[in-house]
Amino acid sequence: MVRYWPVQGPVGGDVTAGTRVTVVVPTRDSGRTIARCLASVREQTAPVELIVVDNASGDGTPQIAAGYADRVLDGGPERSAQRNRGWRAGSGEIVAFVDSDMVLEPAVIEQAVALFDADPGLGALVIPELSFGRGVFAACRAAEKRSYLGDASVEAARIFRRSVLRATGGYDEDLSAFEDWDLADRAAASGARIGRVEARVWHDEGRITLRAAYRKRRYYGRWLPVYRGRATARRLGRSRAALRLALRAPWCLPGLALLKAAEAAGLVAGARDPARPSDTLRG
Repeated sequence: MVRYWPVQGPVGGDVTAGTRVTVVVPTRDSGRTIARCLASVREQTAPVELIVVDNASGDGTPQIAAGYADRVLDGGPERSAQRNRGWRAGSGEIVAFVDSDMVLEPAVIEQAVALFDADPGLGALVIPELSFGRGVFAACRAAEKRSYLGDASVEAARIFRRSVLRATGGYDEDLSAFEDWDLADRAAASGARIGRVEARVWHDEGRITLRAAYRKRRYYGRWLPVYRGRATARRLGRSRAALRLALRAPWCLPGLALLKAAEAAGLVAGARDPARPSDTLRG
């Protein structure tokens, strides 16, 4: 069951002296979710520097963010560039990346700091991800996300030492999809060990429709040819996760089959119209 942390109201202000963690949140037209996301960052049990990087929102997102963030920056054209701008502008030796439709459990940052302190060779951390939303397809997605917990072929690190970001160059700005896998796997290939916190991040899926799922994956699919050309590219198959899901939540299989079919069709359609490095499309 999802725990909804209440939005307490704007609480932004001066960065706590000695803050070691920068949290970067890229946004664009995130008015529905941004307050709950940023409130969850401010409710962490360890202090953070919170930087929001907004990409020309027209729905009041920057104004909402200003009530929570230490800094609200303008940036684009895509989320990889936004994230890079955010971590480079920050001061923390540890950097966490949170999407604007996500809610952190309160102990994420405290656990991350403790793990990095205990293990100097640790370079990055996964935050286990679950989801919630409205409707049948959102319920199917939530069951699917549970089946991925602990699956290294699916999960990607979201918290990094700044030294690892410097060594890898951060997010690849030629990728606006699969960029989280790409960075995590390049970090691992550089010798950084990947760990995980126990506290979770919850992805607010809202109401999922087949049309919206198709359109989203079609957009992501435009970067699939670029990503597959990377030496560290992952396979997209999920056979083991599908087996776990069939055993744990068979009720969701028909709905999830429809959802995955729509998404697969979108990826194929997007891959037929591949993005170029100069593209400035915004999702």
